[in-house]
Amino acid sequence: MANWELKSCCNHDQVAFMVTVGVFTVVILALWRTVLLTPFKLITVFLHEASHAIACKLTCGHVEGIQVHANEGGMTRTRGGVYWLILPAGYLGSSFWGMALILASTNLLTARIAAGCFLLALVVVLFYAQNWTLRGLSIGFIIFIAIIWLLQEKTTVRILRYVILFIGVMNSLFSVYGMYSVILLPLLFS
Repeated sequence: MANWELKSCCNHDQVAFMVTVGVFTVVILALWRTVLLTPFKLITVFLHEASHAIACKLTCGHVEGIQVHANEGGMTRTRGGVYWLILPAGYLGSSFWGMALILASTNLLTARIAAGCFLLALVVVLFYAQNWTLRGLSIGFIIFIAIIWLLQEKTTVRILRYVILFIGVMNSLFSVYGMYSVILLPLLFS
């Protein structure tokens, strides 16, 4: 029989982590339709579109360009590749990136690695971006992450892990919301 007692479940750090994820979830849901989350929604759209592009490259296709629009939409133009793998890669990739960033936020070293990889991806996307919304978003987040990293290293402000965690939670929630609104809602009301 399963033991459902949680007496020795979690240490202080694990409880703090779960509470932080919960608080971020509540904050994101409360601010979902406000302008405050727009940059984070757009970066999530970027990671969604980048997942399509990665799936295209992995299936020997060619990425002709990536666009992210201010209305929180996006488009990845591809040629070749395996379409039935490229198409679902957006939401699956968003879920993956959310999970990876959440896990990376649990340790300062892995948060630094995640931030470095994120910065590298934003620099690379400058060459694939086909509109100024995506270019501006990339430049803005490069500056934002660089400032957060600099604060982390040069002052007593320790927020890099929290920023990586916030972006991870945002990605996970956006992925679920996207699947709900694009897949489930049309099925329910058709």
